[in-house]
Amino acid sequence: MFKSIFVKYISAFMLINIVSIFLSTSIITSLVNIYDENNKTRTLANITYNASDFIVKDYKQSGELVFNDYLTSSVVLLEPVLDAMVASFDNVTLYVADGMGRVMLVGGADKAGILADGEHIYPEELNAVVAANERVSRYDTIEGFFEEKHRIYIAPISTTDGRVVGSVMATTANTDMDELLEAMIKTIIVSTLWLMLAALIAVYFITERLVSPLRSMSRAAKEFANGHFDARVPVSGNDEVAELAVAFNNMAATLQHSEESRRLFLANISHDLRTPMTTISGFIDAILQGVIPKEKIPHYLEVIRSEVLRLSRLVSSLLDLTKIQAGERKFTMAAVDICEMARQIIISSEQRLEEKQLDVQFDADRDNMYVTADLDAIHQVLYNLCDNAIKFSRPGGKYVVGIHDAGTKIEISVYNEGDGISPDDLPYVFDRFYKSDKSRGLDKTGAGLGLYISQTIIEAHNEKIRVESEYGKWCRFVFALPKAAAPKSESRNDDKREAVK
Repeated sequence: MFKSIFVKYISAFMLINIVSIFLSTSIITSLVNIYDENNKTRTLANITYNASDFIVKDYKQSGELVFNDYLTSSVVLLEPVLDAMVASFDNVTLYVADGMGRVMLVGGADKAGILADGEHIYPEELNAVVAANERVSRYDTIEGFFEEKHRIYIAPISTTDGRVVGSVMATTANTDMDELLEAMIKTIIVSTLWLMLAALIAVYFITERLVSPLRSMSRAAKEFANGHFDARVPVSGNDEVAELAVAFNNMAATLQHSEESRRLFLANISHDLRTPMTTISGFIDAILQGVIPKEKIPHYLEVIRSEVLRLSRLVSSLLDLTKIQAGERKFTMAAVDICEMARQIIISSEQRLEEKQLDVQFDADRDNMYVTADLDAIHQVLYNLCDNAIKFSRPGGKYVVGIHDAGTKIEISVYNEGDGISPDDLPYVFDRFYKSDKSRGLDKTGAGLGLYISQTIIEAHNEKIRVESEYGKWCRFVFALPKAAAPKSESRNDDKREAVK
């Protein structure tokens, strides 16, 4: 049940609200009780002070009467006064006791019949505190003096010589406050429940807004697991969830393209493996069966040899790709003369250049220009680009290798005139496993991995490689490498040449 995000979210929301209701109710109740306690204590203290002051003054005028006799003889005078003192206060009762804690007079609305029930005496502990001329403020039953807890305030009645002859106690029941608190708590709970209901409805729609795309992503991911990469997630709005859905759809498109590239790669590899193997098998069978005349056997053996070399190149490319993907190919950076490397590659391709009668141009700012790179890796990249340029050049077309100073870097470019690359194929030229049908028609010896490997090598040097082309006219591949200082031995040779001049 609690596996669902929606259920967890709602449960957490409900728990937080319940705890909030409990805490807010407790805090409000506590604050109201404290306020009521302080307010009633001040009120009762004022009443007892006024009553005690009046009784002390009146008792002083009575002469030599004992305080108990004074209270007994002054009932008619004192009761109306006590009633008047508490008349403006609800549920307040005044008690006047003698020095032994016996209640002698009662004033207030609740006095009816209180003395008729028998003698009321304060507890000894309370009477001892009053006898010590101390004031008492409590919320108590006073050991059964009241059936329910009352807020009480007791002030001693002292003569002019300091003797405590009695006490005045003002009390009030808490029934009004209990009713108020009960009404407040009910109001808080009812209003909070309504707010919670409204919030639950809002949370439901908000959570559904969040969870619905996740469900769609989950379904799409399951489709991916089954090999269906065309599933997409609906995108609505422009918030973080929408951004996640867009990112998910972009990932799906990338996976779909990668899957299509993988299938195309497998088809290409199968074709490139099957064709030479079929040729090799057919010619060998023909030789063994004596179908091919003996004088033509060397020619067909040469064909078999070329097909074996083609298979070797294919396997070598696959091994390079595997090492790159596994991160096993390490690069050793050193100062490399890129101009000398380019000249050697052009010289090694002289026969093929002459066969196509290409207009070869070597365009370099200086005779020797050094870059920081891995010698073998950059040779592989440059050779692959130059080899492709020869393959796809039209007979008699221009073939240019350019090396130019670009500030802190050296820019290397390979240009050829030919059919170029179509706009549809141009974005995918460096993609892994990608090989266009056009290139397959022109290049019978490649596996479509050279440019991907070249791009990976250049990126390992923290640089970029790009392609520019005008379809049907020309194509140019360009990459840059960090500039390096010439080795010391080369610098000395340059100085000697300058001296000879």
